[in-house]
Amino acid sequence: MLTAGEVAGLIVAMFWAILVCFLAVVLVRLARLLTQTTKMVADLNDRVIPLLDDVSVTVAETNRQLVAVEAIAVDMKQVSGNMVKVTGVASALLARPLIRVAALLHALRAALTGRRGRAVSHSGGGRWRP
Repeated sequence: MLTAGEVAGLIVAMFWAILVCFLAVVLVRLARLLTQTTKMVADLNDRVIPLLDDVSVTVAETNRQLVAVEAIAVDMKQVSGNMVKVTGVASALLARPLIRVAALLHALRAALTGRRGRAVSHSGGGRWRP
């Protein structure tokens, strides 16, 4: 029969054996996890590098296009400024004389209409006809 010290030693030995087995399983799983993580990082690296190259090309093209758009915007600003000047000149050259001619024609029409109305009202027995 075993003594109390031997039983205690046997229990401690079994505990240590179970603990070592458990730690071995954990270490094996951790090694697999690290291997898989390494593979995933390598795969991700293989995918990301071409993607970053494409992004770099896209950004460069976008910057080139923005320079062109900026040049167009500057030209449009100049064109709109010139259009304002042309509109002012056209208004000065065409609108004012046209307004004067229209006012003159309106005055002549009003004068002729007033003369006809007076002529009809004196000879027509008091009835006014436009």
